[in-house]
Amino acid sequence: MPTTFRERLHKGYAQSMELKGKPIAEEKSRFQRIKIFDTVANGRVMVLDDIVQITTRDESAYAEMLTHLPLLEHGNASRVMIVGGGDLSIADEALKHRGVKEVVLVDIDGRVVELCRQHFGEINAKAFKDRRLKIEIADAFEFLGRPENKGRFDLIVADRPDPVGPGKALFGETFYDRVKAALRPGGFATFQTGVPFFQPWEITEALQELDAFFPQSGLYLTVVPSYIGGFMALSWAGKGKKLGTPAGIRKATAAFVRSRIKTDYYNAEIHSAAFALPEWIKRLVP
Repeated sequence: MPTTFRERLHKGYAQSMELKGKPIAEEKSRFQRIKIFDTVANGRVMVLDDIVQITTRDESAYAEMLTHLPLLEHGNASRVMIVGGGDLSIADEALKHRGVKEVVLVDIDGRVVELCRQHFGEINAKAFKDRRLKIEIADAFEFLGRPENKGRFDLIVADRPDPVGPGKALFGETFYDRVKAALRPGGFATFQTGVPFFQPWEITEALQELDAFFPQSGLYLTVVPSYIGGFMALSWAGKGKKLGTPAGIRKATAAFVRSRIKTDYYNAEIHSAAFALPEWIKRLVP
């Protein structure tokens, strides 16, 4: 039995995690290899095709920033869609907002959802019990193109993998066109856009494509230690106001205080600071 898990996601760089006990799950679904195990330093971890997807130690820095920041600036969001997100960490955060009436999670791999229901209750048990949550086991690209979803959502969160293999369908112009069509006026979409230290091209390519489809788009940052490389880039696009303006941040701060939402990473100061980009990242913005 291996005592460590090693991930080599970037050329010339790898990380390893020391395992704690035996693996909890290890199987191959129709789409990917799924592993879940406990670690000494990172808590419980799920990897898909040997790429880290979530750890209980730092999932908040990812899920909270993709959801609370746009929802609080929007101020009146009632319907949220999540592309992927089978661990339900993002759904759990979206459901903390009392004004949200519906969260639709669309993941192609039902086995991921079921295993996360069994083994990640620490972060998703409340979400699974919430009647506002609807889970669709389907191709999110196809789901977005359905006529009934046109103009349906106030926020779409794309918890997508890196642009390799089947995940390529969740990048590029056709995908962004479908996201735009599914948003209501004034709606926002947020996207995982890689770790710029190792994947600088993702920022440039994503923002060029978003700018071609949306009236407003941009970039903000978070730090998720398990996603090695320092800053993680989160891109956004909208059909109304810009994210990260002084007025928007003031509005979000007041809404956060009123909401009494409990967080581990997000707060008003982090919201404001997330839009401050180091010079080398600014140079990646087209």
